[in-house]
Amino acid sequence: MELLFRTDSQARSCTVSVTIAGPGPRVATDRTVFYPTGGGQPGDTGEIRWPGGQAAIVDTVKGEAPDTVVHVLAEGAEPPPPGTAVELVLDWDRRHRHMRMHTALHLMCAVVPGAVTGGQIGAERSRLDFDVPSGALDRDAIEAGINALVAADHPVVAGSITDADLAAKPDLVRTMSVRPPTGSGTVRTIRIGDVDYQPCGGTHVRSTAEIGGVEVLKIENKGKQNRRVVIGLKG
Repeated sequence: MELLFRTDSQARSCTVSVTIAGPGPRVATDRTVFYPTGGGQPGDTGEIRWPGGQAAIVDTVKGEAPDTVVHVLAEGAEPPPPGTAVELVLDWDRRHRHMRMHTALHLMCAVVPGAVTGGQIGAERSRLDFDVPSGALDRDAIEAGINALVAADHPVVAGSITDADLAAKPDLVRTMSVRPPTGSGTVRTIRIGDVDYQPCGGTHVRSTAEIGGVEVLKIENKGKQNRRVVIGLKG
């Protein structure tokens, strides 16, 4: 299955062929622009359209086989049969907010000291949890630091690193709770100028200026030295 979102996060739709229909209102295709739930990023939503029919896609999840994606249709929808040519159309506003948020969280990694212990991306608010030995974080300083990096308009570029090189550079992995998938020979990476570089399979904007303004909504105490930083987008 060709995962178009890995090489072109800006693609909003694609014409594809149905490979599997069912069980229930579920469809797999030979290609997709829909990102499946994973890495703290929600699965995409949108529509599937074909001659004589259409249905809402209410979620996107990973299939049982590696690099496969299943589009979950609205309850009661009848999926088109295998071989049908269909158009997959993203709910672009929602996806683009996820992209802006995801890239902003990478910038937060560059601003906040400490390893990441967890995270979640949402269209309205997103968060990262940090292991902070000092136990203290400055909300205004974090917000100013992220927005300075946004304004600097750093390019955001997808690439890859070999399993061997990643094993030799363990500091590239910022997340303590989730390790990037290895075994296929390479791992996808995201590089933001000279600001941040780490393994990541999610979707991102083309440059930091595309994020727009970011607001630190709150910082929560989640343990002796675990701090949760919650952000939102300004607009």
